[in-house]
Amino acid sequence: MQEERSEKKIGPFKFQSNFEWKEFPQEEFEWFVKEAEKRFGLNLSSYKPQRVKRRTELLLRKYNVGYREYLNMLIKDKKYLDEFMDKMTINVTEFFRNPEKWWELRDEIIPLIAKNSLRMKFWSAGCSSGEEPYSLAILVNELNLSYKTRILATDIDIGVLGRAQEGVYEERAFVSTPKEYLEKYFEKLPDGRYRIKDSVKKIVEFKRHDLLKDPFEKNFDLIVCRNVVIYFEPEAKNELYRKFAESLKPGGFLFVGNTERIFNYKELGFEIYKPFIYRKVE
Repeated sequence: MQEERSEKKIGPFKFQSNFEWKEFPQEEFEWFVKEAEKRFGLNLSSYKPQRVKRRTELLLRKYNVGYREYLNMLIKDKKYLDEFMDKMTINVTEFFRNPEKWWELRDEIIPLIAKNSLRMKFWSAGCSSGEEPYSLAILVNELNLSYKTRILATDIDIGVLGRAQEGVYEERAFVSTPKEYLEKYFEKLPDGRYRIKDSVKKIVEFKRHDLLKDPFEKNFDLIVCRNVVIYFEPEAKNELYRKFAESLKPGGFLFVGNTERIFNYKELGFEIYKPFIYRKVE
């Protein structure tokens, strides 16, 4: 006698409530990665596979589905696709993370760029919810250089870009922010959160961009890409650094995370200017 199975509904989707598995077949995961690229343009094969598999399967277990049912959910309902994209990308950040490096930008590197450039062009690559590009904009304002600066901020995740453009942050985002910056550049809201002021917002342009697929703009004076590349496979990582080098002006700077090092920096045309800050050889 066949066991009865009750159904549960997730949005417009119905699944068996006693659907169980011991593990997901590797071939199903590989199929899913290919389909995700074909249907959504998301090149998951360049990310570390165990990380992608682990995060995806957390979602499969959440909804009690397999890879094929889950792909169908992503295709038919943007809500699930947005959630998936959020899980695949790294969206944990704060203003002035590792502050001593930001003060090096403020006190030495940005003034040096300003001295040599009539117009300054910066890029926050993998900007998440905006803390990084807004940190840059605050420093530019502090140096009275906003009139000659454009800051491009990009991320693959539309959801976090929306939050970045809104510019509202919880108090925990400011653990490394000097009190005078918080008072000068943010408005405290009745619910205890903070909104970035327009004087900072106006020089930052947010745009969706896939670092692994989309073309890069050129002639940047400074590229900030921190704690993003560590999640890529070595081949994708090297290609990304090569493209960053091509996108910088001679003498331009690349600022990476405190857990990241470019071991083949000389081959790419960089020199170490300071720890975790590389300069393109002129």
